[in-house]
Formats: sequence, C-alpha cells, structure tokens
Amino acid sequence: MTALHLSFYAAFTLSSLGLAFHQTHLISALLCLESMTLSIYVALSIRPIQTQTPSPTLLPILILTFSACKAGTGLALLVASTCTHGSDHLHNFNLLQC
Repeated sequence: MTALHLSFYAAFTLSSLGLAFHQTHLISALLCLESMTLSIYVALSIRPIQTQTPSPTLLPILILTFSACKAGTGLALLVASTCTHGSDHLHNFNLLQC
C-alpha cells in the first residue's frame, strides 16, 4: 500500500469516525459527509493516473455531481431546521413529533 492510498483511507476513516462520534450539530455531520465524498472523488480521480490508463473515466464526475446535489440538499435542510427549531442541534430533531 502506497502512502497515497493510506492517506485516502485515513481521510475517509477519520471523516466517518467524525460522523459517528460528533453528532451534536447538523453542520458538523454535513461537513463529515462532504469530506467522505471528497476523499472518494480524489481517490477515483487519481486511479487512472496510477494505473496508467489513457482514457479518463466518468465515475469521478458522477461522484462530484452527486456530492454537489447532496451539499445543496443538506444546506437547505440546515436552513429549514434552523428557521423552524432555532438551532442546528441534532438532539432537537425528533421524527415522531410534527
């Protein structure tokens, strides 16, 4: 395993651990999800360079597109929850209440 692979695995693992252990604010959860998709995007973008394939793949562009859609949806949820509940604390959200 090269140092480049190790750094991408470490970035993905640290962001998933951050998502698992720091569940106090919605913005921190969204940032952890964004860093996970960013590490996947960079790893998929560098893969054709490492394998020395001449044609670029479409998968990194697809991941980047879904990441942008996810970020827009997450920020819309953040604004809506802040307007309705007054804060972005995750413990204030209860799916059983209307």
